[in-house]
Formats: sequence, C-alpha cells, structure tokens
Amino acid sequence: MLSVRPATPADLPALELLIRRSVRELSVGFYDARQIESGLRYVFGADTQLIADGTYFVVCDAHGTLAAAGGWSRRRTLYGGDQAKLGPDNLLDPAHEAARIRAFFVSPDFARQGLGRRLFTHCRDAARAEGFGALELMATLPGVPLYRALGFEALAPGDATLPDGVVLPMVRMRVVIRAL
Repeated sequence: MLSVRPATPADLPALELLIRRSVRELSVGFYDARQIESGLRYVFGADTQLIADGTYFVVCDAHGTLAAAGGWSRRRTLYGGDQAKLGPDNLLDPAHEAARIRAFFVSPDFARQGLGRRLFTHCRDAARAEGFGALELMATLPGVPLYRALGFEALAPGDATLPDGVVLPMVRMRVVIRAL
C-alpha cells in the first residue's frame, strides 16, 4: 500500500537519492548524459522551502521507502532545488497569479503506476483550497506527456542555459483549475 504524506527535513537524504535516480534513469531518451548530469548539479534537487511550507509531499510504500515526491508552491520560484535559488522566494497573489507545481520525481521502480497523477491531484486540491485558479510549471521533457495528460497546455519553450553552458530544454505549462 502506498501512502502520501508531507515531506519532512528527515526525508532529505532519501529525497536526494530518489531525485538522482529518477533523473538519471527516466530522462534517458529525452536528455543526453551531459544534460542529465548538469541538470542534477544546477537544477534538480530538493527545495527545502517547499518542505518548510508544508507543500511538498512524498509517496511511501509500506516499508517507508520513497516511491515518488512532488509538490506545489504559493511562492514565485518556478523550478529548481536549493542549489538554483537566487534570492528571496516571494509569495504569489492567488487572486492574480498561478500557483506552481514543483519538483515531481518518481522512482524508476514505481514509474507509470499513477503516482504523478496522484501527487498532482493532492497538490491541485490544496492550491485550489487556498484560492488559486491556475497552476503553472516548468516541465522537463520527460514530464511533458504527464502534464499534457493532466490538462496542462504549453505556453512557451523555457530552455535553461546552465552555468557550465549546457542547455536544458524545458516547457512552461499552465492549467486552469477553476474560473478566476
């Protein structure tokens, strides 16, 4: 049985392992090895602000093993872990701005079992309860099919040029979750 619960600081070591394994194994065919490793160094990682805000969740099996993680945010940052932060993470205005869907990662052992959809539903409902009418995210290429299936529409390519010069193609996406 898999259960969803809020992530805690004690989950950080397991989250980092989950993120690395997820990116290295599930990004093959979408990104080359250089893009994967550069993304792990500069972009993909835990965002402790989400954990502190109580908006980041983990899916665990009966033994407590992390199967997936993901969250939403009422803050302006669109993507990236702690290593990508550039300054204060200001709050969004739910009356005029879209909440963020952030940092979804699934263990390859649990891929394609509906965990991303389950996490998304949990996040969407929480953001809606706080008055947000839309969600935005910066999707990695492996995530685009999931987000399209969840009703997101592509807004624009969002290629990130990382500090080592590697370009990481991504797509900015949005979905309305209730009429504004």
